[in-house]
Amino acid sequence: MPESLLFDKTSEGRKGYSLPPADVPEKPLDQLLPSEVLRKIPARLPECSELDVLRHYTRLSVLNHHVEKDFYPLGSCTMKYNPKVNENAARLEGFASIHPLQPESTVQGAMRLMADLSDCLCRIAGMDAVTLQPAAGAHGEMTGIKIVRAFHEDSGTSRRFVLLPDSAHGTNPASAAISGYETVTIRSGPSGLIDLADLRSKLNPDVACLMLTNPNTLGLFESNIREIARMVHGEGALLYMDGANLNALLGIALPGDMGFDVMHFNLHKTFSTPHGGGGPGSGPVGVRSHLEPYLPVPVVTRSRDGSCSFDFDRPKSIGKMTGFWGNFGVMVRAYAYIRMMGADGLRQVSENAVLNANYLMRLLEKRFTLPHPGPPMHEFVLSGDNLASNGIKTLDIAKRLLDFGFHAPTVYFPLIVHEAIMIEPTETESKETLDAFAQAMESVHREAETSPQTLLTAPHTTPVGRLNEGLAARALNVRYDFKEPR
Repeated sequence: MPESLLFDKTSEGRKGYSLPPADVPEKPLDQLLPSEVLRKIPARLPECSELDVLRHYTRLSVLNHHVEKDFYPLGSCTMKYNPKVNENAARLEGFASIHPLQPESTVQGAMRLMADLSDCLCRIAGMDAVTLQPAAGAHGEMTGIKIVRAFHEDSGTSRRFVLLPDSAHGTNPASAAISGYETVTIRSGPSGLIDLADLRSKLNPDVACLMLTNPNTLGLFESNIREIARMVHGEGALLYMDGANLNALLGIALPGDMGFDVMHFNLHKTFSTPHGGGGPGSGPVGVRSHLEPYLPVPVVTRSRDGSCSFDFDRPKSIGKMTGFWGNFGVMVRAYAYIRMMGADGLRQVSENAVLNANYLMRLLEKRFTLPHPGPPMHEFVLSGDNLASNGIKTLDIAKRLLDFGFHAPTVYFPLIVHEAIMIEPTETESKETLDAFAQAMESVHREAETSPQTLLTAPHTTPVGRLNEGLAARALNVRYDFKEPR
């Protein structure tokens, strides 16, 4: 859309600012910077008024889909509404204007918030200690696996393998591999849960841990979790929980009670803080007491008088995982959310999330294939396989949904479901929204049977039509082709 580009609004000499005369002597740039870093020709930048710039970004915000515009049912991503009161808390001057290198005595409020948030996460998950350093969920995974490695090395064993179910999030094997482990896949059984016989056959003294999401990515609770923990611990291995789906467990079940030794949280999923757009995120890691010595440094500690300090004197620590202490603004939002909800409110979050998922699944199972009937927890997975005879794929369904004003669900994941459609309604959506989404899905299904070409050429009402996403991934080019204004 050329009209949305600032370059097409440019007018030579137009500015959106007015600066006072310099009150210090001006020097040529070549006296201030090395000549090799100076541009040979000026950068070609838009020359626009402030109003042009404001309208440009306002127009883009309207064109983009976001959770405050309409339903965003990405499975496993928990794209739920972020209460604005959390944003207000994060913008308080005492939080927003501090610096990580300030003396501890001047940031006691922030440090107490970190300590209190760690305590809250411990209670929510049944863990004994937490680090807030990891900057995202995948970063938390890597932190957790490094803790696993440190534990085994400290115990005098060198283990080679990390086990993962075939339904695992893609970051799980990546986190294991980047931490120096080889990965081994465990099959899912017909019910969608881990095949215990396959797990038993692959457990041995060289296994460091099993990485498990519970509920899993099919939205199903691993009902054999205590038996799984017993089997894993019987080989001296550890049990790691991917906390991406913790939205289903709040106030209902504790991962620590299930037998998990270490887990990561996604503050930007479960605890209603900004998600997407490249960040910021936050992926704290919780551990049971036997893994606490290996947490990253520093750890926030409290003294008897209530003051807080950073403890760097931890000889078994895996070291620092971020330059400073983590994404503090996200921590503030999560803390405000947890305190605002309270124990009863957090439990209601999960109960409503599970109710919404089951309600929506029952509406949609009439028209789409349901590989694993469930009942699901907070999300469920359909398949578009039943439309293959009409030449329709899951991607076509996702594209057509955009014309109804809804963001598409996650498609083609988990990989163990052919033509997968993964839907997570979250607890923040109303029955009316779920009904409208179900009606849109039913309409798309009818079109697939009666006029499949409508789906094959969708979307029709969005600012940009169907893109060649494969080509975009292989030949990414985000450089603007500047044309001199006439």
